[in-house]
Amino acid sequence: MDERTAALSAALRGAGVGDVDPSPLARALYSSDASLYRVPPLAVVRPRHHDEVEATLAVCRELAVPVTARGAGTSIAGNAVGPGVVIDHRRHLDRVLHVDPEAAEAVVEPGVVHARLQEAARPHGLRFGPDPSTHTRCTVGGMLGNNACGARALGYGRTSDNVLAVTALTAAGERLRLAVPGRGDPGAQPPALVAAARELVGGQLATVRTEFGRFGRQVSGYALEHLLPENGGDLTRVLVGSEGTLALASELTVRLVRDEPHRILVLLGFPDIAAAADAAPATLSARPTACEGMDRRLLEPLFRSGRQHEGSFPTGGGMLLVELAGEDPRELRSRADRLVRDVGAARSRVVDDPAEAAALWSVREDAAGIAARTLDGAPAHAGWEDAAVPVARLGQYVRAFDALLDEHGLRALPYGHFGDGCLHVRIDFPLGHGPDGGQEAYRRFVEDAAELVAAHEGSLSGEHGDGRARSGLLPSMYSPAALALQARLKRLFDPEGLLNPGVLVDPDRPEEALRAASRQPVRLRRAPALLADGAALGDLAHRCTGVGKCVATSTDDVMCPSFRATGEEKDSTRGRARVLQELATNGTTSGFDAPAVAEALDLCLGCKACARDCPTGVDMARLRSETLHQRFAGRRRPRTHLTLGRLPRWADLAAHAPGVVNAVTQGPLAPLVARAAGIDPRRSMPRFASMTFHRARRTRPATAGAPVAGGRPVVLWVDTFTDHFAPEVAEAAVRVLEGAGHEVRVAGDGVCCGITEISTGQLDRATASVRRTVRALARELDDDAVLVGLEPSCLGVLREDALHLLPGDEDAARVARAARPLARLLLDTPGWRPPDLSGVRVVAQPHCHEHAATGWQAEEELLTRSGADLHVVRGCCGLAGNWGVEAGHHDVSVAIAEGGLLPAVRDLADGGLVCADGFSCRTQVADLVGRDALHLAELLDGADEVAPGTVNVLG
Repeated sequence: MDERTAALSAALRGAGVGDVDPSPLARALYSSDASLYRVPPLAVVRPRHHDEVEATLAVCRELAVPVTARGAGTSIAGNAVGPGVVIDHRRHLDRVLHVDPEAAEAVVEPGVVHARLQEAARPHGLRFGPDPSTHTRCTVGGMLGNNACGARALGYGRTSDNVLAVTALTAAGERLRLAVPGRGDPGAQPPALVAAARELVGGQLATVRTEFGRFGRQVSGYALEHLLPENGGDLTRVLVGSEGTLALASELTVRLVRDEPHRILVLLGFPDIAAAADAAPATLSARPTACEGMDRRLLEPLFRSGRQHEGSFPTGGGMLLVELAGEDPRELRSRADRLVRDVGAARSRVVDDPAEAAALWSVREDAAGIAARTLDGAPAHAGWEDAAVPVARLGQYVRAFDALLDEHGLRALPYGHFGDGCLHVRIDFPLGHGPDGGQEAYRRFVEDAAELVAAHEGSLSGEHGDGRARSGLLPSMYSPAALALQARLKRLFDPEGLLNPGVLVDPDRPEEALRAASRQPVRLRRAPALLADGAALGDLAHRCTGVGKCVATSTDDVMCPSFRATGEEKDSTRGRARVLQELATNGTTSGFDAPAVAEALDLCLGCKACARDCPTGVDMARLRSETLHQRFAGRRRPRTHLTLGRLPRWADLAAHAPGVVNAVTQGPLAPLVARAAGIDPRRSMPRFASMTFHRARRTRPATAGAPVAGGRPVVLWVDTFTDHFAPEVAEAAVRVLEGAGHEVRVAGDGVCCGITEISTGQLDRATASVRRTVRALARELDDDAVLVGLEPSCLGVLREDALHLLPGDEDAARVARAARPLARLLLDTPGWRPPDLSGVRVVAQPHCHEHAATGWQAEEELLTRSGADLHVVRGCCGLAGNWGVEAGHHDVSVAIAEGGLLPAVRDLADGGLVCADGFSCRTQVADLVGRDALHLAELLDGADEVAPGTVNVLG
């Protein structure tokens, strides 16, 4: 830590600021937001009360240290990064202080998450109108900073239209209490700053009236039109959208609106995205709450992965998603039918099922992340992201913008708030390439793009603010007189330029501090195993755009279970990616041995859920394994890598005398054995089977059932965990498969997929294990055979990890194509139907690797068809193989389980069942609740013992 940082930290703590973090880890975590920019701060402050914000400003004023306020770090323009102190309100100042349903208002702290405010308003039939696509994690204070809008601003207005009062602190420490006209005493004397701001505008009325507030989505620059006399000289709404450059909000009073009880979604298909833009003005007569445009190419990755059904969306190259809301469902349907007739789309769909509409909206909400990885695998960036033009000119602008992309040799996939004339786009800027990292190409394009939007009488920003991306381009949009007026306002409020420097006034150049432009190949210690080369680590880490879906708490996503438990940025996929990005740029985190790298990855469970849930597909489990592989190259490994990480080897040895081993691991010496192995003594150690499945089968061959029509050869892979700890699962699977008419061939004897070696980064050993496994399995696969795996994590290795560890290997590719879970095969078996489980309450815990690699739809469909009263736990069990039993992880593991699994199991009646295919999940239930859980194979095999009906009835 340098002297300046040490002096700053000491001064802040001396002033009573408790949560001050100048560590390399914190500086890495907060060096970027969701934009292209990297500006490491000196320190991060997470104030616990508003007095600490005031104390922070006082110290920074004395030491001339800049201050930047950060919401959820989802800013796309670089509004939330700064070189001094970054203030994170979200961690502690996150309360809804009051909801007044009669006045339809709420008072909140700046760190409250938008979704939390909606939850507080919903019981009163109210909502906060604007809702950005990041509504599950963005903060209301952050929305105030950039005047956020979102899809439904068309119906409910921008943030500035919904803020009624603000309490804020200036850089000088002056506390302002501002309110929109009509809320205060009209005869009261305004604060001196308010009077001075009105006087500034009073001397430039013509400039303000002609250049500011020309259309609804003009967000660029300060909103000086609100200070006009005819608008009541309203400084409150000028503060909204000022990006933390004038003052820091400490309390907000916001307007709430009635949440209409019924909504309907109209999908309209057009030949291309420009034609969809042409049609946007015609939708407005239907009084929509939202009118969103999407290029169909955005959806291709979802179609290919099976996450979305192609028929859910209308055909054509471009589409509009139009939402109508109201009191009467019949009136809504009539409006929808008129809309379809009036717009004249080539194809259309009307969706009135709320669940399906929500699923379709979620695709639009994830568009920013999806767009970042859609262009044939090339990364696409946010630099020119949300320009807006009057909606009547949108089609013309889209065509001109497309021509500009061609002129610069760039590609992009547009989407956005077409009813408002706002276009979002991610572009494949050549960042990280060439001698200057692509900075010059970036600069040339954004300058030309700024001129283009100005020619269409638009705004450089339509909702995200200007930040570092566009502040330097404001001269293309505003006259020198208008720019000078904005500079005078800034100096009036912040004469020393301490608040968010480089933004709006005296801006940095748009090509400065581009994060991706500075990336370089990471110096590896050994040949990579899960990555192609040293550049790939940086490429995969930089795939994280920072939109922060992983830090959302109100979501059904599985990723980042440790973040759900701790709430710490370092425990999110985004936080870990930021640390690895710093590693890739030799920034605040340098080298695989850096403590920040170890700390950021320590609570990563390797669950792989991020590979599916993250819109940009960041696979942190893969990055973690490779990082551990590099970190311990030629060095002494932790005990758990040698014990738990090589469990299959110890299991093979234990199989020669399981009774003796169990006597040691289950008896009085168990705590000592656990400590010696690096296991938390509060954990039980699994009991070895008295005889493994494979050994029993060798000594007592099973009799094959007679195949029937529709059956096919099935290779059943019995993995190490099933073989040594749960052979009864394999026995049940054989009976279920044979009962379904399949010819079962058992495989896997003597081989292991290496999942524990992968999770501990022992990738040389894992590669050898995987190679032996795929060779053995490939020998068993006839052209018509399928491969069924019972342990989800091991099946995931065959489906994905093996392809990375053995690139181009034909056996690995063949095995991956053939591998599938039991439920999928059974549902695909003609004539098979599940047993009758009517009346049986089943709590099901999908394994995270199931969620990531194969999805859990087949299992859910099978159990639903059985008639079971099904409750699916949406989240991780918290054990994650070796991770949850390691010393130091127990408390977080339990906290994760308490987030969903444990309450669901405790609420289960005596007659209910717990179903979990993962050995880890079943172990967690047994350890923490003392209850047995069944594999799906066991549940199907023994269904006649728990419910009426017969097992495996063939139609």
